[in-house]
Amino acid sequence: MKDFIAGLPKCELHLHIEGTLEPELKFELAKRNNLDLPYTTVEDMRAAYDFDDLPSFLSVYYEGMNVLLAEPDFYDLAMAYLRKAASQNVRYAEIFFDPQAHTSRGVPFDIVIRGLRRALLDAERQFGVRAQLIMCFLRDFQAEYAMATLLESLPYREWIAGVGLDSDEKGNPPAKFAAVFARAREEGYLLTMHCDVDQENSTKHIRQCVEEIGVNRIDHGVNALEDPALVEAIKERGLGLTVCPISNGYVTDSMKADAIRRMLDLDLRVTINSDDPAYFPGYVQENLVAIQEALDLSREELVRLQRNAFEITWLPRQVKDAYLAELDAYAAS
Repeated sequence: MKDFIAGLPKCELHLHIEGTLEPELKFELAKRNNLDLPYTTVEDMRAAYDFDDLPSFLSVYYEGMNVLLAEPDFYDLAMAYLRKAASQNVRYAEIFFDPQAHTSRGVPFDIVIRGLRRALLDAERQFGVRAQLIMCFLRDFQAEYAMATLLESLPYREWIAGVGLDSDEKGNPPAKFAAVFARAREEGYLLTMHCDVDQENSTKHIRQCVEEIGVNRIDHGVNALEDPALVEAIKERGLGLTVCPISNGYVTDSMKADAIRRMLDLDLRVTINSDDPAYFPGYVQENLVAIQEALDLSREELVRLQRNAFEITWLPRQVKDAYLAELDAYAAS
């Protein structure tokens, strides 16, 4: 089964590029930028990744970004992930990036996106993995800052597939950003939002995403299962859910495997992703192995998870069909 998963053509839709900053690269970038780190070894750094909820993770996550200062830093960050993704037979990825986490530190938006964009182009040519960018707003900043970031992104519109919303959810509901996402839709961006697992008012926030914001998909979204009417609304709209089992196990009480089983049984468009694999140890292949072992998934169910992912990508129908044909050919062989 592990060999089958390794060869499976994969699609990843919930991946924070800043969350792929492995300790080895962090030390390399710190040296390049003449920065001191509060750790002496890679092992010490990994040992510091001791979190058991979303806020404790975010404090470590944002601290790690301080080594990202110049365009080559963002290029190297993205290339490292895409090289790893290609090694796991990821054929396509939609990648989150958090510009406000950098502009708030004085790093210009242009530097961030040019480094990432150049890596995406080079990776497709060198590794055969295709990717698009999703620009996320940090929900614990003001909505006005998100709007300013949206406007700053418009000269790079062709480089960005859509917009998302992430970071600390407590006290920061989707409705706080309704005007920002309405403007983003007007500009032609597709929409997604994080509805993190087991947060305060989780189902209320998911309902806001579906009914008030009108998102094109939902990131995490496990708590929708608590509301049958909400589940029906998600099914009716054909919305995908990008679930991250290993990260769930770090910031909540479990991987939420039973919830993923229920989503499959309810015929929801559930997908499996890695979230922040440098911090929650496991890229997409390890996440698939973990959930397969937890649920004893069949090969057909694993193929279905990837079919769900390719179906809810923000790609033209013709391109989706090409990936799905590759998936079907692998399953048949």
